[in-house]
Amino acid sequence: MSVAALGAAALLLAGCGAPPAETEGGGSDPAAEATDYTGCIVSDSGGFDDQSFNQSSYEGIKAAEESLGIEVQQAESQAETDFTPNVNSMVTSGCDMIVTVGFLLSATTAEAAEANPETNFAIVDDNQIDLPNVKPIIYDTAQAAFMAGYLAAGTSETGKVATYGGIQIPTVTIFMDGFAEGVAYYNEQKDADVQLLGWDKEAQTGTFIGDFSNQAAGKTNTQNFINEGADIIMPVAGPVGLGTIEAVEEANADGGSNKVIWVDSDGFETVESGTEYILSSVMKLMGEAVEQVITEDVNGNFSNEPYVGTLENGGVALAPFHDQEEAVSDEMKAELEEIKAGIISGEITVESEASPQ
Repeated sequence: MSVAALGAAALLLAGCGAPPAETEGGGSDPAAEATDYTGCIVSDSGGFDDQSFNQSSYEGIKAAEESLGIEVQQAESQAETDFTPNVNSMVTSGCDMIVTVGFLLSATTAEAAEANPETNFAIVDDNQIDLPNVKPIIYDTAQAAFMAGYLAAGTSETGKVATYGGIQIPTVTIFMDGFAEGVAYYNEQKDADVQLLGWDKEAQTGTFIGDFSNQAAGKTNTQNFINEGADIIMPVAGPVGLGTIEAVEEANADGGSNKVIWVDSDGFETVESGTEYILSSVMKLMGEAVEQVITEDVNGNFSNEPYVGTLENGGVALAPFHDQEEAVSDEMKAELEEIKAGIISGEITVESEASPQ
């Protein structure tokens, strides 16, 4: 069952909280005391079952519902034209906090927050809004993507790897920058010449679909990369990446040995098919961050100071290798641990124009 279906009982404009429930001893159930608090979430156009950042963020608010006993409402966007009416519907329904998911909701979130200073907001993947009632949830994703680039370069059998994006925005290019730097670092350390297709970090130019929904275009792009010799592909495009999975499945059925690096969530846990070809994933632990931010707000500790996920605090990470465990040598595993420690200590510098400052 999809995430959207699981949340059907709490759809748009569901009833607000009830009074605290009485326990058998006559007191109030601590969890039930939070039911006068309503946490709300608005997806971007990928929807809550995108096997990516919308889904991870949604799981965070559902975890808060379970752990805190709060009410939850959600609005699922199918297109950018849904952003403003969806956010406004959450405001008028009396939400205490509204979580908006994605850089593309920045303008809508800023407008709603400025017009409704009594409502707290959190926005995932955006740090453009400077208002006292808006908390950014952002990630230095380039750090984990650097590890993925090194992994891809060291695991490739063809000496070519690739990446592409949905839309050329900072929350996409930060992955691609880190990935490119990881490939370059592998080449430097190993005196190798692994080529990266789909992204030129210096020029900030590369391959983009233009949206986060066109899976057919993702499939075609991936087929093109495979035809050019790339055997490991990292799509940074939400559900579009499912087209990459399909292309790899078909190519491997014909004798190929191609692999995918997923992003945002652990693709092995979230993608419905082709998981055996997922080498690893560049994870942003959005669910944990959303649950933490809501918990702070419930406890009266809201602040507009950005939450920044890093390798050091566990906000970003490289996922386990799962079915691809044997494809990754013990030497590579050890080197990845050394790289992680080096990035955390500052010995290895990962640079992206899109990294949080």
